[in-house]
Amino acid sequence: QVQLVESGGGSVQAGGSLKLSCAASGNTWRYNCMGWFRQAPGREREEVAVIYTASGSAYYADSVRGRFTISRDNAKSTVYLQMNSLKAEETAMYYCAAGRGLGGSTWRPDYWGQGMQVTVSS
Repeated sequence: QVQLVESGGGSVQAGGSLKLSCAASGNTWRYNCMGWFRQAPGREREEVAVIYTASGSAYYADSVRGRFTISRDNAKSTVYLQMNSLKAEETAMYYCAAGRGLGGSTWRPDYWGQGMQVTVSS
């Protein structure tokens, strides 16, 4: 099993920045990708970004490309999401996930964090 613990969520004003972290533990060999999802009330879960832990190749949703940056520290089994120029409509629960890449931006998340709230006030 893989355990994922997220941190860094909170409240910020529109235009501001937050950096999310997700630390993995357990059988970390079980995954080669880590990523972030978000879900706002009444909306479907949306994939935000994913990174291949070995190569560092990263993929982003169109809505965040150029504003968000996903990165990893393999020594710490941790993935980060730097979020800049945040918008009020990006208020949501943000979830970290780990899983297997299937090629390019396609991957299968197998393990999930508990989620944390990000609130962007206008």
